[in-house]
Amino acid sequence: MEKDRMIRVIEIKQNVFAKNEINANKIREQLKAEKTFMINLMASPGAGKTSVLTRTIALLKDELRIGVMEADIDATVDAEMIAAAGAKSIQLHTGGMCHMDAVMTKQGLDEIDTKDIDLLFLENVGNLVCPAEFDTGASVNVAILSVPEGDDKPLKYPLMFQVSDLILINKIDTKILFDFDDEAVVERIHRRNPNAEVIFLSAKTGEGFEQWIDWLRRHTKEWNA
Repeated sequence: MEKDRMIRVIEIKQNVFAKNEINANKIREQLKAEKTFMINLMASPGAGKTSVLTRTIALLKDELRIGVMEADIDATVDAEMIAAAGAKSIQLHTGGMCHMDAVMTKQGLDEIDTKDIDLLFLENVGNLVCPAEFDTGASVNVAILSVPEGDDKPLKYPLMFQVSDLILINKIDTKILFDFDDEAVVERIHRRNPNAEVIFLSAKTGEGFEQWIDWLRRHTKEWNA
């Protein structure tokens, strides 16, 4: 009798993530078939996701068909900026959720219609925690870390750097104002993820964008081959 009244603890997190993984793999199969290379772009608020995207669009819009899905809890400011920059754009409101998952991403894909898009960005909700936990079905994950945030973030938010294929170190034009160690941040990133590529750039000045644009061209071509 006493045993029957014991509290049962059921671990559900594994099942939730397993179902999301199935949905994410289906999205990748769809994107591969449609020859659309999708990047899950993650960063803290203010790290420069939208600024990086607007400069990227300006440099690539004449050679690649670009789309952007802007995910935010509310507002349409970023989607309006992207549309003004010359890319196909939709706004996704997450209803208070601090991340995108595969089901939410699929809803966005159905709305934007990827059949006429070569390169698609999903600008995830701004934070370094929740977005890293959920597979969106993207072809690759890219994280942005800005100089003002500090070079210690790979130590404090390890999962974000573990799941990212590429890390963009943005706002390098502000190094004169901040104590930021380039070698230390790369070492800390590679401690979490030895295979991660790292590119230093500035969305304001354009420094480093040639390497970023080459990376995009190469990976888009490989995915869409």
